[in-house]
Amino acid sequence: MKNRNIYNKNGLVSTAVLLAAGTGTRLYPLTQNMPKCLTLVNGVSILERLVSCLKQHGFKRLIVVTGYLENRIRESLENCGEGDMAIDYIFSPLYETTNNIYSLWMAREMITGPFLLIESDIVFDVSLLDDMLYPNRIAVARMQPWMNGSTVTVNQVQHVTRFYNGTWPLDEIRYKTVNMYSLSLSSWHGIAERLDRYISTGRVNKYYEAVFSDMVADGSLSLQAVSFDDKPWYEIDTITDLAEAEKLFSADKYKAIIPYNITSHTSKISRQFFQKTKSSEVKTITRSLPALRPLPHPSI
Repeated sequence: MKNRNIYNKNGLVSTAVLLAAGTGTRLYPLTQNMPKCLTLVNGVSILERLVSCLKQHGFKRLIVVTGYLENRIRESLENCGEGDMAIDYIFSPLYETTNNIYSLWMAREMITGPFLLIESDIVFDVSLLDDMLYPNRIAVARMQPWMNGSTVTVNQVQHVTRFYNGTWPLDEIRYKTVNMYSLSLSSWHGIAERLDRYISTGRVNKYYEAVFSDMVADGSLSLQAVSFDDKPWYEIDTITDLAEAEKLFSADKYKAIIPYNITSHTSKISRQFFQKTKSSEVKTITRSLPALRPLPHPSI
């Protein structure tokens, strides 16, 4: 296993950690023969879009935690071409029986500097990454009907005060986590210690947000919220999600800037299948939440 100490001299985050070990069962049959991150969004895979975005923002290293059909991920990244970005792989042999907390723990020895932590099911406008290049930030968004999962509360200076799961009182304002974080090396050292405790006690089916929640609660981790409300993004967990994401990232809207050596492919799943799946979607109610203020860029 390689141990590369690659960092950006101007203080910006230049390493990304991608968690891509899961089987993506909710995207079946698309994931029958390929991992979730290779799902095509209007002809370009989630992984290809991410690599393009990272390269445009000057990232020097990508650490990929693989599991399900790991060879397909390696092949895809080889076809993309590494260029100036080094790529390291970590295989998680327990990917079928563990959650993302275990995948992040598997990467602990490879992380040697500040980094961007990202899931393998997110597509987003390239410009949204601008404010995530500074350590100790969390991407959040106002709740929408399609969102679920972890939420956070934020104070007046836009720091996260608490993580939550499930429902909450209607008079309380919470923001959805986008599953993207930038973390300093000092923050990571504290997180790694907590991860060790979780894994050593068999809590391998938790989400890593459980660790972040504990640390925010006891004051050992500080995260500043970055709003993802101004430009499109989407988390793709299901076929319905994919259909909605393709509306946002269509050929004539928010075109992905794809490097010359990344090939655009054609999706093989029918629109009729999308429409049939979408018709069964459960309706939810959303309410308007206050927008977060743009963050000033800290002095480097």
